[in-house]
Amino acid sequence: MSDLTLRAAETELGELKLIGIRVLCPPDQYLAEIPQAINLLLGRLTEIKGAVNPNRLVGAFKVEEDSPEEDGYWIGIEVEEFISVPDGMFSLEIPPQKYASVRHKGPNDEIGNTYRELHSWIEEKGYKRLKNKWHIEIHHSWESVEDLDIELLDTIS
Repeated sequence: MSDLTLRAAETELGELKLIGIRVLCPPDQYLAEIPQAINLLLGRLTEIKGAVNPNRLVGAFKVEEDSPEEDGYWIGIEVEEFISVPDGMFSLEIPPQKYASVRHKGPNDEIGNTYRELHSWIEEKGYKRLKNKWHIEIHHSWESVEDLDIELLDTIS
């Protein structure tokens, strides 16, 4: 039994309302662009009203988007309501969903390996990945790209 099998789990989250920054770039550039967007967001957190937890960043993306407006990676913070969206930022509402989740601790260039293990776990458990739904990454620690702590949540049915 692998370490991932012991750590992976099924979980459900209620609706999420996010305000933050959209990253749109070629796929091979996300590892560099997301940390830059995080730094930009951190410098503007005081502009976001009604934050649920300003010490927790939330990333969102779709593996297979339904439209060009859904392409990219969103990094933001959860808010109770959309009171006002600062200039140059976005609002994104994610419906309640069921996820397969696992915690990634380590460098950002190893997240792909953690996702591959999670996808294997999903298949072993008989779940179906919902690639056209929002997938979530809850960033608990992001100060160093060499030592991240991110909960990866892949939407399943």
